[in-house]
Amino acid sequence: MKLNRSTDMALRIAMLTAASPARTTVDELATQLALPRSHVAKVVQRLQRIGVLRTVRGRSGGVAFAERAGELTVGQVVRAFEGDDEVIACEQPACPLVAGCRLRGELRRAQAAFLAVLDEVRLGDLVAGPAGALLLALGAPGARG
Repeated sequence: MKLNRSTDMALRIAMLTAASPARTTVDELATQLALPRSHVAKVVQRLQRIGVLRTVRGRSGGVAFAERAGELTVGQVVRAFEGDDEVIACEQPACPLVAGCRLRGELRRAQAAFLAVLDEVRLGDLVAGPAGALLLALGAPGARG
């Protein structure tokens, strides 16, 4: 299963903000992660709606990892961004094999297993150990050599 670009961005933004004790801005996130600012802004809004980020407006505002977001799982974020669609769409166009096909059921089972593994990983776990320091070094002077 391949995650869409927004999901990938959401997970990277969540990790970076989780590693940082300070607020950041959309512009800083875009620079640090080498992502388009407009896309980062949209993903930040969605992450705020699902409780991963907290946003503060104004001159000294910014974006921060929400207080209890470390308990959310990667699976929850993936579902919020990917939706509940199946891996394949057997109805568009209508597949002549649908009545006797076992593939759809096996793909559903694989997708459920994929999400079950991601449900075991909390966002806070992603920044434990050396990963947190590496994330904080992103965009620091000399970090990109």
